[in-house]
Amino acid sequence: MEEKKAFLLLNGDIPKSLPELNLYGFVCVTDGAYNHFKNNSFVPDLVCGDFDSIEEIPEGIETHKTPDQNFTDFHKALDILFNKGFKTIDVYGASGKEQDHYLGNLSTALEWSTKLNINFLDNYGRYFFLPKKTEIKSVQGRTISLIPFPHAEKITSTGLEYPLQESNLTFGHRIGTRNKALEDTIKISFQKGDLLIYISNH
Repeated sequence: MEEKKAFLLLNGDIPKSLPELNLYGFVCVTDGAYNHFKNNSFVPDLVCGDFDSIEEIPEGIETHKTPDQNFTDFHKALDILFNKGFKTIDVYGASGKEQDHYLGNLSTALEWSTKLNINFLDNYGRYFFLPKKTEIKSVQGRTISLIPFPHAEKITSTGLEYPLQESNLTFGHRIGTRNKALEDTIKISFQKGDLLIYISNH
């Protein structure tokens, strides 16, 4: 049986188009992002946050008020979805606007990477933290970037224009941006550290 994924919309730049939300097992938005749904007549399953950006939420929508300022709205939403049993989360609206929020979202995703499969998607591509060994399909011709956080060791890749063979990457020294997938399926493995992959839409 296929695993049900959750959809999460944060209050960054709203993508030009969103996926078919009815295909998700659960649709969650943080408070500021709820206004996008309100304006497009779509009713999410859950709205969470400190509610400082919403005037009114209709009855029948589950709400979680999370005023604890020690955690971001993204962190709080992931905690709720994890406790509801979801393991794969597609996240939209994580980038854009104030870049400290974007960097904070990456930090939060890294913190949760051992518990959740978090996929960020925006107008330009998708990005996520890699497991130690992975195979990614349907990417031929797309830009592939590998970014260590802050180190990743003994990285090996196949299917790329510039393959890696037990290479080490370090943020601030050497990273693997703007590579290209020559094959439809690429394989990436590494032995130690944390590694973010970016895959362009085209």
